[in-house]
Amino acid sequence: MVLVALTFFGLMVLGMPVGMVMGVAGLVGILDMGGGTFIRMVPDRMFAGLDLFPFLAMPFFILAGEIMNKSGITTNLVKFADALVGWMRGGMAHSNMLASVMFAGITGAATADAAAFGNTLVPAMEKQGYTRRFACAVTAAGSIIGPTIPPSTLAVIYGSLMGVSIAGLFAAGILPGLLICVVCMLLIAVFGTRWKLPKGQKRPSLLGIFKAFRSSLLALILPVFILGSILGGIATPTEAASIALAYALFIGGVIYKALTWPDLYAMMLRTARITGVIFLIIAAASILGWWMTFNQIPQTIATGFLSISSNPQVIIGLILALLLFIGLFMDINATLIILAPVLAPLTLKIGMDPVHAGIMIILALNISLMTPPVGACLFVLASVTKEKVENITKALWPFLLAEVAVLLLIAYWPDLTLAIPRMLGL
Repeated sequence: MVLVALTFFGLMVLGMPVGMVMGVAGLVGILDMGGGTFIRMVPDRMFAGLDLFPFLAMPFFILAGEIMNKSGITTNLVKFADALVGWMRGGMAHSNMLASVMFAGITGAATADAAAFGNTLVPAMEKQGYTRRFACAVTAAGSIIGPTIPPSTLAVIYGSLMGVSIAGLFAAGILPGLLICVVCMLLIAVFGTRWKLPKGQKRPSLLGIFKAFRSSLLALILPVFILGSILGGIATPTEAASIALAYALFIGGVIYKALTWPDLYAMMLRTARITGVIFLIIAAASILGWWMTFNQIPQTIATGFLSISSNPQVIIGLILALLLFIGLFMDINATLIILAPVLAPLTLKIGMDPVHAGIMIILALNISLMTPPVGACLFVLASVTKEKVENITKALWPFLLAEVAVLLLIAYWPDLTLAIPRMLGL
């Protein structure tokens, strides 16, 4: 165990990609167990780790989001959000948050949200008088709504690996995602004067709101269609994702006429790269996971947690602290794949509902997307806007604290998370 830990953290420090780190560490563990006898199982374990039908939903959702973004949907969603809340003090900041909710139902990816709004909303906010660091901070805070509100790739991964209903996880993610938006908007409203945020334009007429709604209607239909088909039992997540891709192609290519063959090739290439990285992590983690299971490490960790306290509230706090700490240094997909098999049985022992536990874990990891030193959304925004990561982080801390408060509320109030799944019989 010590040898595997040293290998894992040593390679991480040296900067090796996390998928390779897990694969090499797992291989070292297997060699230490039995050498050539067990090493023959490595290819089988890697394939078995990926041989799950719901995983096909990920590339479909990612590509659909790429197409909708390229088609100019982002601009229409922002205009509609601005028509609803842009007239308030800090109006563009409010619009950013609300647009993140709308965009979340299309992509389900925080980095896609950060890149799209980093290119469009951050410059627009600067023109209205916001500082670039504050505009980036608002965008980063809103970006984690993407992988919380369905469709969420993290929910697909967690549900597939742990045997938890993906439809249930999708339904359970709706209220937490909306709550993040509401809390951040309240923060902007309360501190708008102190932060000297610009006042928005005059309140638009109902006709203006209707026109903005009409221009974004084709985009707003997509998340409703995805959720309706999955939660209604009409389609599986994978089937809904493939239909969403067909819809995105039709809207982008036929209605908006905004797609070319070179565009499609570039988007498919990006999708393949993103999916390939995730699948490499999953395949490599299956080796490490098998070694951990063989050596009963999850049971050992669970016993260690329970030896500290048998109080479920304390155990939940320890789980959240572990996730937020590990999330500072590791990719969230890798963290989820490694820790979910360890933490899920522990949550069952303390009586947590599997769907509630899944959303709690996913939200904790989503928050790590905007925490240095490896927060992916921070680096995406820094790359797109040319703002320094440390400057974004300084402006981000009030939103970070607010979202941690939401995480605690979600963790300790299960009825809030499970309200919609229960209502839908999930």
